[in-house]
Amino acid sequence: QIVPLWIAPNVLTFSGFVLILVNYFLLCFYDWDYTASGTSPGRVPTWVWLFSAFSTFCAYTLDSIDGKQARRTQSSSPLGELFDHGLDSWATSIFVLSFFSVCSRDNGKTGVSVYTMYLYLSIVLFNFLCSHWEKYNTGVLFLPWGYDLSQVVLIAAYLLTGAFGVEVWHKPFLVGYYITDVLVILLIGFSLFLSFPQTLYNIHRAHLKKTLKNGSLYEGLLPLVSPLVLFLLLTAWVVLSPGNILAKQPRLFLWLVGVVFSNVVVSISV
Repeated sequence: QIVPLWIAPNVLTFSGFVLILVNYFLLCFYDWDYTASGTSPGRVPTWVWLFSAFSTFCAYTLDSIDGKQARRTQSSSPLGELFDHGLDSWATSIFVLSFFSVCSRDNGKTGVSVYTMYLYLSIVLFNFLCSHWEKYNTGVLFLPWGYDLSQVVLIAAYLLTGAFGVEVWHKPFLVGYYITDVLVILLIGFSLFLSFPQTLYNIHRAHLKKTLKNGSLYEGLLPLVSPLVLFLLLTAWVVLSPGNILAKQPRLFLWLVGVVFSNVVVSISV
């Protein structure tokens, strides 16, 4: 209710995206190769982590209210929905790539390996794909509670880092496991046992109610082909690269993954 009626919903959507983009490039400046938190703990200023928390919170809030603003101003449109989901497909990878600066790249003592980073990003993008594949078949976009939880965890992680420094991530958290290990375990568990099963259940329920948008199994599964081929090719590149591309240029490679994924998956929202 505090947003003026003359502000277009797409302005809210785009403003949130710009904030997380500025935050990402800010972290790029201080931590290009994801080593600052592990080898030079004081290299990233405290204010950067606090800005990361602020920008994430604002982007999350703006992304949550843009649809409400569209209905409030009676300006909802398929183009606005496509714009929203298109930027979301970009933002999903940017959120993850920004978080990697907190936990840092593996240096033999602390941090996570670049291959774990690739796995982490792939799982998050898979969850995004599942939600939109479900919408493609049922006509309803159901976002699991894990989306809200992930945003809260990101904000808390940035605030924790700003308050106590990156050293908090370099100490065992539970029975020899680090916080980053726990987060990866939770992410994999959520994807395999909650998010993906929920997607299949919602599609099955729509099938029983005869409300599916696609009449054949072929049409229903078709949107999964391109993303599957994409990740098979990217994984083959990671494994077979003679120059070890992921280890040599992790930020550029992971950015490529996010950009290409966005271009492939956004077609599901059309």
